Amino acid sequence: MTANVLDLVLVNPGSRAKIYQALGRTLTAVENPVWAGLVATFARTKGFSVAIVDAEAEELTPEATAERVAALDPRLVTIVVYGHQPSASTQNMTGASAIATALKNLDPRIRVLMLGGHVAALPELTLAEEVCDFVAADEGLHATIAMLEALRATEEPDLGRIPGLGYRHGDTTVINPPAPLVRDLDREMAGVAWDLLPMTRYRAHNWHCFGGLPRQPYAALYTTLGCPYRCSFCCIQAPFKRGEQALGLHQDVNSYRFWSPSRIIEEIDLLVTKHGVRNLKFADEMFVLNARHVLGICDLLIERGYDLNIWAYARVDTVKDGMLEKLRRAGFKWLALGIEAADDRVLSDVDKRYSVNQVYETVKKLKAADINIIGNYIFGLPEDTVETMQRTLDLSLELKCEFANFYTTMAYPGSALYERARQAGWRLPDSWSGYSQHAIDTLPLPTRHLSAGQVLRFRDQAFETYFTHEPYLRMIQRKFGDDTVADIQSMTSHRLERRHASV
Repeated sequence: MTANVLDLVLVNPGSRAKIYQALGRTLTAVENPVWAGLVATFARTKGFSVAIVDAEAEELTPEATAERVAALDPRLVTIVVYGHQPSASTQNMTGASAIATALKNLDPRIRVLMLGGHVAALPELTLAEEVCDFVAADEGLHATIAMLEALRATEEPDLGRIPGLGYRHGDTTVINPPAPLVRDLDREMAGVAWDLLPMTRYRAHNWHCFGGLPRQPYAALYTTLGCPYRCSFCCIQAPFKRGEQALGLHQDVNSYRFWSPSRIIEEIDLLVTKHGVRNLKFADEMFVLNARHVLGICDLLIERGYDLNIWAYARVDTVKDGMLEKLRRAGFKWLALGIEAADDRVLSDVDKRYSVNQVYETVKKLKAADINIIGNYIFGLPEDTVETMQRTLDLSLELKCEFANFYTTMAYPGSALYERARQAGWRLPDSWSGYSQHAIDTLPLPTRHLSAGQVLRFRDQAFETYFTHEPYLRMIQRKFGDDTVADIQSMTSHRLERRHASV
């Protein structure tokens, strides 16, 4: 191969219509692929040329994606299987699988690597089911670079020397020992490769811009990777666990890595000045946690005086009094809280170590600080009954968060709950899209007392109850105006088709 051959094409798969049904047309966010942008930066720092094809944002079919990629003629294609949050990796296997198949149908010689949370959780199964050539059984950064280095030297690389790589060898599957996690994020992965992305195509969630704010431009970025907590239904550490072991961390310790506040503000400076971004998502699974990190970023944002509309994740028990005033001044107008359930026993069973009383206290603090709240609730946790789920719905109506997400419990690959479900023989979805919350074939877990269909029906009814609740709509009208109420009423007019509601 010649020196000017493109080294790497990163593909962000798209399957919004299948995953969200009608809600995906106008209501959901269209989010830049943060992980693809980070992998691109990592590869560039090692001297490799990179392109990104964002099939989701550009609404490309698998066949059109394959043609776009083939025209670039890279040494390696990496399909990056992540999503808006860690749990979305599995549902995005739907689009990833279709694109891998289209690539191989177009040209079987194209080398395809799959990388992402789902892939790292189930590397052997991914190789068994998909037509990709390789998988990354860890976060995939070193596997991608080692593969590119090998392909520059030879058409037939020694796959056994590539850390974290999974591949087929005859009738067997080989998973190589992992590489340690990348430690120096500022130096080795200094932000997203924004110049490779179609920035004009991204838009914020409908609720993020309540009050008639324009939903574009929009961007999402990480300030940390990982989470120190161990909620049993969460799969965030799936791509990191093998790399943690290679670092010598104990299996019960979760890694939690930071970019420096100064590096983050450089990223935001670029987004604001070059791309006109005002709507920002801090995609960290747990942003509001380390006070020094959080307040360091807030101080720099306050110095800049940007008029930003930021949302980020927090935990009920990590929101501290000294943070809120600075968060609001820095532009954090929304915080998402994992409230989950209204029963302390249900919470304790999934390793949520806070009480319902703490929920009330935290919501009160956020409202006093003029920070809008996205309340996240889960129905169908293992100890849930109809009565406990009703108490959760009643709690949501009482709290009246400015927005609410109602989820069913899923055993996401890479989570402790997934292993528990497999060992117990609980029925799991037949397709990867079945792990979505809004798909036709969504199939949640049953509880010890309820069927999956009962949980799913309760969730859909709770969504309608909440967003048609008159006290909630009056609060929205006072805060955001009549047009926002009309938008919510339009949202509730969509009815999700459910194949498993009667299971």
